[in-house]
Formats: sequence, C-alpha cells, structure tokens
Amino acid sequence: ELFADDGTTVGMQVTVESFGFKHGLPSDVDMVFDCRFLPNPHWVDELRPQTGTDVPVKDYVLGSELSGAFLARVEDLLDLLLPAFEAEGKAYLTLAFGCTGGRHRSVAVSEEIARRLRGRGLAPGVVHRDIAKGG
Repeated sequence: ELFADDGTTVGMQVTVESFGFKHGLPSDVDMVFDCRFLPNPHWVDELRPQTGTDVPVKDYVLGSELSGAFLARVEDLLDLLLPAFEAEGKAYLTLAFGCTGGRHRSVAVSEEIARRLRGRGLAPGVVHRDIAKGG
C-alpha cells in the first residue's frame, strides 16, 4: 500500500506510458498494448505535425468504432486486474501503449486511459516517451 502525506492509503500507483515501436520497447513495464491497428494520423497531412495530445489527433484516433471497442476492452481488463494486483500487494503498475512512432495513436490512447483511470479515483502518472522524436 502507498500512503499519502496525511497517512491515508492511496492504493496502487499506475503509470500510463506511450511509446513508438520503432524506438524499441520500453523497459520496466508490466503490460504492453499495440495500437498500430487504430486509424493513423501520420497519413493525414494536417495531422502529421501534431501529436496525440492535440484535439484533432485525439478525435481522429479515438473517434472510430474500433477505437471505442479497444478502449472498452482495456478498461474491462483493468477493472479485473487492478483490484487483483492490489490484493496481491503490488504497489506499482505500468501500462505501455505503443504505435509506430510514439507521437499520435499511442499518445491519444494513453491520455484517454489515464482520463478514465482518473474517473475511477486513481491518479495515474503519464509518460510520453517518444512524443518529441521525429517521424
């Protein structure tokens, strides 16, 4: 268990990390999800220079039916696993989401998963490992 400054428990610390497969898999992560099947903003000229933190890219990546189904299933998996990991005494969990370059799809998905975790009362850390790397 983790403890806040006031001595109360805060539960497991979850980190959500985005990355690009072409830059290598991240080390020290617990679960890796491949987002390369989602709509790719790299092929849309006006979206290419933006990142997954920009609303037009988020909307493009997350707006498809496939994206919605993927996010729902990841959320269902986390609903099952987070309490189980916590019950086993795991204090830290890192989820990694990858796409080709680590600037668009993985970033948008990581931000959305973090948003959904915050909605469940968690305070996930978010790391975008490759967001500043060129295409």
